[in-house]
Amino acid sequence: MTSPALAAIAALPKADLKSIFDTDPDRLDKLVLTQGPLRFDWSKTHLTDDVLAGFLKLAEDQGFAQQRDALFSGFAVNNTEGRAAEHPAERGEGNADSVARAKMLHGRMRALIDAIEAGALGDVRHILHIGIGGSALGPKLIVDALDGDGVRYDVAIVSNVDGTALERAIEGFDPHATLIAVASKTFTTTETMLNAASAINWLVEAGVEDPYGKVIALTAAPEKAIEWGVDETRILPFAESVGGRYSLWSSIGFPAALALGWDAFESLLEGAAAMDRHFRLSAPHENAPLIAAFTDQYYTGVLGCQTRALFAYDERLALLPSYLQQLEMESNGKSVKRDGSPVDGPTAPITWGGVGTDAQHAVFQLLHQGTILTPVEFIASVEPGNTLDPAHHRALLVNCFAQGAALMRGKENADDPARAYPGNRPSTTILMDDVTPEALGALIAFYEHRVFANAVLMGINPFDQFGVELGKEIAKSIEANGPSGFDPSTMALIGLALGGQ
Repeated sequence: MTSPALAAIAALPKADLKSIFDTDPDRLDKLVLTQGPLRFDWSKTHLTDDVLAGFLKLAEDQGFAQQRDALFSGFAVNNTEGRAAEHPAERGEGNADSVARAKMLHGRMRALIDAIEAGALGDVRHILHIGIGGSALGPKLIVDALDGDGVRYDVAIVSNVDGTALERAIEGFDPHATLIAVASKTFTTTETMLNAASAINWLVEAGVEDPYGKVIALTAAPEKAIEWGVDETRILPFAESVGGRYSLWSSIGFPAALALGWDAFESLLEGAAAMDRHFRLSAPHENAPLIAAFTDQYYTGVLGCQTRALFAYDERLALLPSYLQQLEMESNGKSVKRDGSPVDGPTAPITWGGVGTDAQHAVFQLLHQGTILTPVEFIASVEPGNTLDPAHHRALLVNCFAQGAALMRGKENADDPARAYPGNRPSTTILMDDVTPEALGALIAFYEHRVFANAVLMGINPFDQFGVELGKEIAKSIEANGPSGFDPSTMALIGLALGGQ
């Protein structure tokens, strides 16, 4: 079932991308928007004046402006858990008290970083950051994207509970010169705490004096970190109202702030804050996250597309698709509305993607000639991230822009259908001035607000994630009670793989 508003949009004539610029010569003026270091181009999508008008009406009907105000005012927009979603406050935008508290906690983090740099914690050359989900993906993306700007420490970020991941991370690290950051909102996350315990054992076995003195706790539950053995002076708290996948702006970003320097981390926050202000203050028809959400809703809700592909034509953004998988699918992969009633249409599509030009030789066959319509998003940077022959970056950008043009235009071949391309396949392009801390902060904040705008249009809560809990509960049951009471398949797997453990 589809909502009446989406049904009305679905009834509108479908645009043909191959001729859309001929019928709408002002299309670039309408569907290209520049905000700070980012340029958004939706002109190769099926958005038309009538479709946009329909979505603007939907946003009004869904109370978009009011819900956006509630987000920035610190109201309990996460209604199922009864709390606010105050990641914008970490960037200085939001409820005044929350902004002041975030600023104070940032000051605490900076003071600890200054102390580390001054040698207060001894010789530190390596940072081992342990977390999972948003507690790892955010810092990993930031450090990987900006490491060309002069990372001052070796940084390894571990999330997988597979011991192989931890062994590989610490290979080559001197335990006497390693600082361990344990990132967990509750400081009880099973995978994180198991990895942290093994990291402590690694220090002990190496003869490190006071191994817990080498630990920095990043958490919204400082009392749990103290119980675990971390000194209060080495705990960097963040607010309970900051969700895990929105937390890189808080103390969860500690490894990035330490490795890249405080100035870079502050620029990251400033770039995000500029996008916050754009999202909060711009009219709907020129609001980048909201327009992006319109495209998402058109392809998912109207045309029934079940996936959305993202390709970063810049090696510095290689981890962005993985980061967005959690941000988008954990936030909007829901089946009930805010009031608990069933949704009346599809919610989040499957987010996937890769890095150009590698992806062109792996998955673009399906995008160009396959039977599954997939909206594509390209991200590229005007400035390169390397000092090699400019031919490298030129080839990268030419390929990026050519793919969008080819998806839209297609190519007829009546004599050889195997070499025909249907075209009329949509893409969006986001062009960055450069992959700087400011631009990256703005880009990530754009995606956060896009998720929120989509949730408003669908009437769902993007800030809870109960879907991840059931599997955890069953895993804990197996650990505590043994393999009993499960289906025959699960029983057989447990017996085969864990029978002797």
